[in-house]
Amino acid sequence: EVLVAQDGVFIGYIVIADTIKEDAVSAIRAIQEQGVRTVMLTGDAKGSAEAVAAKAGVEEVYAQLLPEEKLEKLQEIREKNGAVMFVGDGINDAPVLAGADVGAAMGSGADAAIEAADVVFMTSAMEAVPQSVRIAKVTAGIAMQNVVFALFVKALVMVLGLAGFANMWLAVFADTGVAMLCVLNSVRILYKK
Repeated sequence: EVLVAQDGVFIGYIVIADTIKEDAVSAIRAIQEQGVRTVMLTGDAKGSAEAVAAKAGVEEVYAQLLPEEKLEKLQEIREKNGAVMFVGDGINDAPVLAGADVGAAMGSGADAAIEAADVVFMTSAMEAVPQSVRIAKVTAGIAMQNVVFALFVKALVMVLGLAGFANMWLAVFADTGVAMLCVLNSVRILYKK
């Protein structure tokens, strides 16, 4: 809201509202389908923030927050729900981006937001957010596969070694061979659509 005065006398106000990006509704829906809770933290007026949240499909909204209040609210959300990812693009978002478990700035955002973020999307498309969450989940799954496989093979070779059935070549495979197989397994990420 911008207050307007003439000769020191209040004559009215102007309400300025952001427009919702075209892909915001589908991006929010895609994030929620991945089991991620969506919350909006904004410094905007409560009425316009709630209208935007309702139109975009955001589950929870907190409005009229100063930058430090955003950070406090983020910490409350973290205590209640676990790890949080904050996506922002403004100067006022910099403290929250730095305080989030994952701070993500839109590439078209303010320099302060980009500097404070852990991740910078080189696009202003909202679809980058659910896509990054999908990539992270696939990557975490493959990393877990690699850890389990490597530990299993190493434990098996140790047991075989203690029983007298393992030789030096099996030990080399358990070390270097397993590492190479894990690298090859990780390369699968590049071919995911």
